[in-house]
Order: sequence, then structure tokens, then C-alpha cells
Amino acid sequence: MPDSIARLHAAVCAVRDGRDAGTRTGKLYREGVPKMAKKVVEEAAEVAIEAAAGQREAVVRESADLLYNLVVLWTAVGVDPEDVYAEMDRRERLYGIAQKVPKDALRPRPKRASRG
Repeated sequence: MPDSIARLHAAVCAVRDGRDAGTRTGKLYREGVPKMAKKVVEEAAEVAIEAAAGQREAVVRESADLLYNLVVLWTAVGVDPEDVYAEMDRRERLYGIAQKVPKDALRPRPKRASRG
């Protein structure tokens, strides 16, 4: 799958850089990051709804839509797929492949006043 994501990312970057502006991706770029973020939320909800309904094929289709919209959003905010893969690798080393990072591990730690 990373190859598919890499190809999608390259194609989205091409649209971002002014080629194929008449596409759906071009329209999302014209509408801006808030619209892109809204599409990610909408597609994630559709994946969840179809999963809850036991609609496997619909989950597959909606997941592809979600990945597309996520990659569009990534390109708009300067995230490369390799950035995400590196974070996944880091988490695997720290917590294991099937674990989500604990919420407290993501929070910045308060700085302690120095004693002196």
C-alpha cells in the first residue's frame, strides 16, 4: 500500500502545483484546508457507519475515499507520507505494532522550576 499512497501523494502534489486544476483535487485546493478537513471527517464517519452496518464492501470503498482525502489534507499542510510512516515506526518501537500511543505520551510535559 505505501506505493499506492506514494503515487496518490505525487498526483495530488502535481495538482497542488497547478497541473490538472479542473479535477476534484483542484476543487478541494481552491476550497482550502477547512473544506479538506471536513471531507476527512465525513469520510471517516462513513467508514464507521458502514462498518457498524456490517457492509464490508462499502467499508473498503469509503476507506479508499478516506485515504484520498487524508492525502489531500496532508499535502495542504506539508505532511509527506514518509512523515507518517516514520511516526508509525517510532510508535512500533516504543509501544508495539498493534498499540495506540497512550494519550499522556502525546501531551507536553510541564517544565519544572529549577532549584538553585
